[in-house]
Parts: sequence; structure tokens; C-alpha cells
Amino acid sequence: MTAISRAAAVTSILLSSLFVFSSTIPAGTHVSVRVGHEINSGKAETGQSFRGTLAKSIVVKGKTMAKAGAPVRGKITEAKSSGRLHAPGELTLRLTSINGQTVHTSAAFFKGKSHAKSNVTKIGGGAAAGTVIGALAGGGKGAAIGAAAGAGAGTGVAAATGKEEAVVHAESLIGFTVK
Repeated sequence: MTAISRAAAVTSILLSSLFVFSSTIPAGTHVSVRVGHEINSGKAETGQSFRGTLAKSIVVKGKTMAKAGAPVRGKITEAKSSGRLHAPGELTLRLTSINGQTVHTSAAFFKGKSHAKSNVTKIGGGAAAGTVIGALAGGGKGAAIGAAAGAGAGTGVAAATGKEEAVVHAESLIGFTVK
């Protein structure tokens, strides 16, 4: 290889790396993503990837960095399944690439509904029903026994049906900020 061809090769490499650097999505850029499939804290695992598409083009200083519909990839950085009577499910997501370009973004956090209202309804309703049935069957003492039995049954129902997972539905829009 001659000195001139080496110089041309080095110049070409420098110019191409300068082009790649100038096409990097700058920190602070807001990105809107449409998720390609449902993500559920009861099924997802930390480290699992997800796919989606850009909901809007990324335009910086009049230059389109990535067009709407461009593919994005992300990672589930935390997935915590819901408990039965407390602790709703949680998901934390981050983008890892936009249109094949590696990015670092803020996290998007999702949490399932609180168990409190549902549990109170199930347990309290069971206790009330038990009180009525016990009072009809055995007077005051029966009401007390029925209330305890009803509350126990209500707790059982709450435990059996009480999972409140965090769910990001397919086609949901999620916002991220490039770091």
C-alpha cells in the first residue's frame, strides 16, 4: 500500500467516524416508543429484551436522526411479580437501541394497582356476610363466629385472586429521554 493510499484510507476512516459521531442522538432528546408486545411483571424477567417502534421521528436541529416506525430495542432492567395480598408487580424498562444505534436512556417505571381497596372489599364483605349468617343461625355468639369465619373466607378469596401485576399493553406509548 502506498503512502497516498494509506493517507486516503486514514482520512476515510476519520471522516466516517466523524459522520457516526455527528449522527448520535444527543442527550436530553425525548423519544416516544410504541411497544410491540405486552410486557407483564408476572411473566417478564430482569434482563429480557423487548421490541417496538418509534412513534414519532427524532429530529434534532432540523436533521432527522431516525424516522417514525424505525425499530427500537429495550431491556427490562427490573421485573418484580405481584404478591398475593400486598406488593403489586413492578416493571422498569430502558431503551438499548434506536434504528440499530446504541443508546442509553432514562428508565420508564410501571407499577400494578394497589391491593388495599380490593382486599378491604373482599375481607370486609366476607366478614359482613358471615356476621349476618351467624346472627341468623345463632344470635350474638353466632354473629361473632360468623364474622371471624367470613373474614377468613374473604382473606382466602383475596389471596387466591389478589395478584396485581404491572402490565404494559401491546401498542402502548412509552416516553424515554436519551442520556
